[in-house]
This record gives sequence, C-alpha cells and structure tokens, in this order.
Amino acid sequence: MGPNEDYDSDERLPNLFTEKHLDYLNEKLAKLSPKKILEWAIVSLPGLYQTTAFGLTGLIILDIISKISYEYAEENETTPQHLVPLIFVDTLYHFDETLDLANRAASRYNAPLHIYKPVNCETTQDFEQIYGKNLWETDDSSYDYLVKVEPSRRAYKELGVSAVITGRRRSQKGERESIKILEMESGTGLLKLNPLALWDFPRVKAYIRANEVPYNPLLDKGYRSVGDWHSTKPINNDSSNERDGRWQGQNKTECGLHKDYFKMRAAFVAAQKRKVTVSSSNIP
Repeated sequence: MGPNEDYDSDERLPNLFTEKHLDYLNEKLAKLSPKKILEWAIVSLPGLYQTTAFGLTGLIILDIISKISYEYAEENETTPQHLVPLIFVDTLYHFDETLDLANRAASRYNAPLHIYKPVNCETTQDFEQIYGKNLWETDDSSYDYLVKVEPSRRAYKELGVSAVITGRRRSQKGERESIKILEMESGTGLLKLNPLALWDFPRVKAYIRANEVPYNPLLDKGYRSVGDWHSTKPINNDSSNERDGRWQGQNKTECGLHKDYFKMRAAFVAAQKRKVTVSSSNIP
C-alpha cells in the first residue's frame, strides 16, 4: 500500500473510554507514580506498545517497564519477558548515535523492537530517489507524513496497537504543556499514555544517573533533544527550553506524530495531487 492510499475504515478504533471516564482516570492516575501508572496500563490497556525515539524520558519508561517485567516474572516464577514491545520509526535521517542506542537499549532490556521505515524504502537513497533531496525544506508537512506519521500508522495497523506509551512531558512546553497522563487521540481513538507527564527535567536527569540508564551520547555534546540530523542542532546557551535546537527558525514544536492524523493524511494527498496537476500542465 502506498502512502497516498486510504486505509480501511477499521483504523478508527472503538472508544474504550468515555470523556467522563477519561477525566476520572486522569484524576486518579495523577496521584500515582510512573511505575504504578505503567503497572495499571499493562493490565488494563489491550494492544499496548511503547513508541520511542530513545530520548531520555522514553529510556526511563523502558527501564521502569523492565523492572516491572522482572518483578512479574519473580512473582509468577516464569522466565523474565519484557511486557511492552517497542515501536521505533526509522526516518532514514536519524543520527548514527540514535540508531546505535536503539539497538543497545533493546538488547540491554531484552525488549521486542519493531522498526518501521518510510514505505518501500530501506535507505536514504531509496527515499530521495522517490521524493527528491531535502524534502523537509521544500515540503515539510509531506516529509513529516512520509517518514513519521505513515510508518507509525502502518505499525499500529499491522501490530494491532490500540494504546501507546509516549515520553511526552509538560515541562517540554510547546504543545505538550497541557497534556494529560491518559489521552484519546481525536478521530482515531488511539489511547496515548504519558506516564512521566508531570516530571520536570531535573527529575529526569536524576533518574538517568541513579539507575545508570543508557542515553544518547549527543546529549553530552550540547544537544538538548535529538531528532533527525538535519533539524537538530547543539545549543550553546542557558535556555530552559528542553527542546531547543529542534527546528530552529521554524514555528514548529512537533513532528506530526501528535497532530490530527486524518488532516495530515488529507494534506499529503492534496499535495500529491497538486504535483501531478502541475507536472501534467508542463507536458507539451
């Protein structure tokens, strides 16, 4: 299936909770530790996966789930098995350090790792042969859809995902400043669990150090937050913005994964149709 084709109507998941029930759950979950939140999610949410690009918060969640998994195995006298599989979207433009970390972390925690790439592409060269070079400069919205949104949705469909754990936190500001611990994505019905939503950055750093959690070495070289290499720069200032260095000079704080999926898809399809129309009009 190509990226401009419609999915089946069954991609709209049934609503597991009413808005009133979500409000009730968020009130209760806000009083729990991230570990207790994750323990609740593991036994309460079907089709649960962790989506991660292996940032600090995602790595902490991975570490906590690993501890829960070992405790579960001990209590049930079974072989330890990581209880929540991982989904990693390889945009084909990640830093080598990020790709290495993904493999190291999955191996260390014995976590099933599902890697998804842009459709019909295995390498950067494959992608650029189809869509051209520097697509993020000429059509940023289409780029986000092709390398992040479409692979994610394909993963959810193929793996039977109905709930995902994310590493978003309120202290990251931007569109994340008001997120709740448990959200339901508008339109798709996908549940998003943000177990560390209420943690600030000092608490994140303290956990990483205390638990010797592996992290991206770029963070020791001036990078605040690590995404694609072309849209991530090191920072040499004292800004409190945890995501400084991402999309510098752009009015942008998200890559598309937490935006309205159906609007993103519709915009991409419309952009493709415009390109076809322009190409056709240039034929003598």
